[in-house]
Amino acid sequence: MTLYLWIKLLHLVFLIAFMAVVFYLPRILVNLGEAGNLAPVRERLALMGLRLYRFGHVMFGLAFLFGLVLWLGYRVLPDFPTMVVAGTGWMHAKLALVVALFVYHVHMGRRVKRIAAGGALPSPGAMRVVNELPLLALVAILWLVLLKPF
Repeated sequence: MTLYLWIKLLHLVFLIAFMAVVFYLPRILVNLGEAGNLAPVRERLALMGLRLYRFGHVMFGLAFLFGLVLWLGYRVLPDFPTMVVAGTGWMHAKLALVVALFVYHVHMGRRVKRIAAGGALPSPGAMRVVNELPLLALVAILWLVLLKPF
């Protein structure tokens, strides 16, 4: 049981780090839009965005790896609790939302890459709205994980 708790702890730590990236990367895009054509500011923010994007991929990969062990570890680790039982439809809904968050993260990263390559700046107002979408997904994921409604 101790191994299970350590894996769960690591999953949550890397998940929190990934969510920080998901929340902050669109904020960098807002700042890029507000910076206009100030080249030094634009370059610095684009560099920050690219580094944050790569960091997010690493954090997602580690969170995914530990989450996979939590979900299917019973197959390879002796005495490991299983989450694969009847009534785990919530898990499939959670995984669908996680995939949606990752797609969102990739989309934001591609926008940063386009801007770094000289692409058009986003509208700060539109990016502020887009910035709120991951919060809704996170609330839904937490609701599914904590309440396991189905």
